[in-house]
Amino acid sequence: MHSPEDDVLARTAVDALTGQLALAPKPGLPDPRGLGARSGHSDHCSLRWSATALVPGLAAMAATARRTGEPTPQLRTELGAIGRCTEHSVGLAGGGHRGALWVLGLLVAAAALDPRAGARDVAAAAKRIAAHPDRRAPRRPSRGSTVSAKYGAAGARGEARAGFPHVRRALDALTTARSAGATETEARLDALLTVMSTLQDTELLHTAGPLGLRHVQAAARGVLESGGTATEEGRAALTAFDADLHARAWTPRGSAGLLAGALFLDSFPAAAGALTRAAAGS
Repeated sequence: MHSPEDDVLARTAVDALTGQLALAPKPGLPDPRGLGARSGHSDHCSLRWSATALVPGLAAMAATARRTGEPTPQLRTELGAIGRCTEHSVGLAGGGHRGALWVLGLLVAAAALDPRAGARDVAAAAKRIAAHPDRRAPRRPSRGSTVSAKYGAAGARGEARAGFPHVRRALDALTTARSAGATETEARLDALLTVMSTLQDTELLHTAGPLGLRHVQAAARGVLESGGTATEEGRAALTAFDADLHARAWTPRGSAGLLAGALFLDSFPAAAGALTRAAAGS
């Protein structure tokens, strides 16, 4: 059984994911605008709907971590099993979010280990969980692991085992943009572009190869170097970048999942209060 605190963590994580989905324009990614069949309004609505199917699985991950109390190999194995069941449920609800589930699942479990931990401590605890192998994982390689091996990219597993460096960079970008007077939407878009500018996104490597990946990274840096999305020049560069990726049908999905992780950790001051209230009411 999971507790009210576990539900709070799960719903906070899904709120972070739907917050990421609500951003626009996101270069090459689904957002609320109608941009054609591949990433238009119906796709965006489906992703928002299927995101809600993550709640039970994420709550179960939090409950498992809370019961275990330590980032043990057994915890990693149990999280993997819950994650595979959750993927199936999300598939029935419309699909998507596989990368976000990996990121948010580890971070939710890490947060449940110590509800008083700060954002960076949670990322460090997630690193300790991810260091263990999932002994019940299917033996067949995933597309991401195959691409990682082919190009020497860290991939989702490497990102987690390094303590989610791109999640931490996105947190820094949020702080920097807010301090400079950006709106919340602008700060979040700058954080997304910060991730895109350096992430070795295996989805992009699969569809566009190393040259395509470097093209995307350079374009993301170009927006930031133009002043970011809070400036007129930066917004113009973002619009051009967005049109370019949609025309090429390149989708940097890895960056979207990591931004969701950053938004989850960014919500921790508010989440901590909700956890305290949930504990008091249980």
